[in-house]
Amino acid sequence: MLTVATWNINSARLRVGLIEKLLTEAAPDILCLQEIKCESHLFPAEALAALGYTHQAVSGQKGYHGVATISRVPIRELARHDWQANGEARHVGVEVLGKGVLVENVYVPAGGDVPDREANPKFGQKLDFLGRMTRWADKLDRPTLIVGDFNIAPLESDVWSHKQLLKVVSHTPIEVETLGKFQDAHGWVDLGRQHIPAPERYYSWWSYRNPKWQENDKGRRLDHMWASPELAQQSRGHRVLEEARAWEQPSDHVPLITEFDL
Repeated sequence: MLTVATWNINSARLRVGLIEKLLTEAAPDILCLQEIKCESHLFPAEALAALGYTHQAVSGQKGYHGVATISRVPIRELARHDWQANGEARHVGVEVLGKGVLVENVYVPAGGDVPDREANPKFGQKLDFLGRMTRWADKLDRPTLIVGDFNIAPLESDVWSHKQLLKVVSHTPIEVETLGKFQDAHGWVDLGRQHIPAPERYYSWWSYRNPKWQENDKGRRLDHMWASPELAQQSRGHRVLEEARAWEQPSDHVPLITEFDL
């Protein structure tokens, strides 16, 4: 078995204790982190290596963004794509040695608050990012797992209110359509929805602005794990660790974990 987790940690240095808690309690073989919010040399590499995660691919950036893939099985870094086309650290890709599988860790831009390319350049950058990622996926010819914070909740059951969020960035029709083109480019299988079929409720993010997040449950599924068709057939289980949202000083996202029989 190979177990892969993904988590937008919202500062690896601030929440290194939570990362250690996840690694100790859930013990994934590979953990993909987004929004590490530190330069690569400041990533808590030694603390995580002490828990057995000695194989690390870190693409950091001062104060913002940043992704890291850590593993207790051998991995080899293959790529850092600049799908934002501005130098931001939003992707790192690795090969799992001996398994023939690629694991792509991505942090898609949030896209600002206004879902209009002309009024809000950040929204256009988000759509363009997905376009570049789609052209990349068109050329893939190996079993691949892509995980991370996509910042889009595509299905009606991925949000607390489809009607109220239709004009809110992350659930607008143009974002859903653009993500759908990416999915079609490689025939990606949405592992979360393979194991938790729609219309079952499935959220991975609850806003800090809502202190009664459990009571109100106004969540969205912004985090995803998608696999090549042949790799998806080897997935055996998928978990959403909602309890992590209640940990002390939590991220506003929770981890996802998928198990593969490789």
